[in-house]
Amino acid sequence: MEFMDLRYDILLNPLVVIGILLLIIVPLTLFQTNRYLHKYGDPPWKQPEKPDDGAE
Repeated sequence: MEFMDLRYDILLNPLVVIGILLLIIVPLTLFQTNRYLHKYGDPPWKQPEKPDDGAE
């Protein structure tokens, strides 16, 4: 039982909680920022092609 109590103490440590939140927030923020910059900053030849309206 002491082992499980030790694990709960580690998980409830505020620094561990802050670290876990940062592990989730930082990569997601960087991914969204990168996607936004590519959407508005890539040259036209590098943009994904938009499908035609069936003109073929």
